[in-house]
Amino acid sequence: MIHFDDLKSFLDEKAEIYENIQFLEKDPISIPHQFNKKEDIEISGFLIATISWGNRVSILKSGKRMMQLMGNDPYSFIISHSAKDLKRVSSFVHRTFNGSDLIYFIKALKHIYINHKGLEFAFSQDKYSKRMDKNINNFKNLFFELPHIKRTEKHVSDPLRGSAAKRLNMYLRWMVRSPKKNVDFGIWKRISPSQLSCPLDVHSGNVARNLGILNRKQNDHKALLELDSKLREFNANDPVKYDYALFGLGVNEKFNFADIK
Repeated sequence: MIHFDDLKSFLDEKAEIYENIQFLEKDPISIPHQFNKKEDIEISGFLIATISWGNRVSILKSGKRMMQLMGNDPYSFIISHSAKDLKRVSSFVHRTFNGSDLIYFIKALKHIYINHKGLEFAFSQDKYSKRMDKNINNFKNLFFELPHIKRTEKHVSDPLRGSAAKRLNMYLRWMVRSPKKNVDFGIWKRISPSQLSCPLDVHSGNVARNLGILNRKQNDHKALLELDSKLREFNANDPVKYDYALFGLGVNEKFNFADIK
């Protein structure tokens, strides 16, 4: 078993390497990096995070098309879209996220900005909570206040229903963590980095298990709680910095624990 201090040093070193602007080009976060206005960043980020599963090349292709359908002006499109505009975006498809889902998302985002002060406020109704689980649940409830097709709900995860909410936790990392490395944006001030959870997926989960900081086999909410508790031991103020280490080790290094024995 690797010593706690050695493991922390190892992960700190890897986080430093992979939280790097040079890795942005092939990452979904490159889509919101095309914008400068807060609302454009948070809307494009939310939409690209929503479709971030599968091949990253495909995700980026779909994300760029989505922005093009919105005239590369997402906030203005959300607030001012017409019925003709919605008809144009109805052709969008990314895996199981289709045009009807995107049309609802556009209407729901307008509802969020007009009636709930925007995405930052919608995600931070309980801004003093230690974790984001209840805030994500609150957001989902607000987001689906309008009439909608039931199937669209699957595209917004809920940790209170057992989900690891990987894509939403990734999105929150983008919005909340410091922009000092020119990767995350740090544009949301009502939420602290200490409240965030690691975007748990097959890569970060497998590396975490290999390192002995995660035992649960499923990548669900219980696994996220287990991983969170360990990452907060390493850095209580910014536990999600280790997302870079875990994901980078998995995707770029095909990491195996034997490599550091």
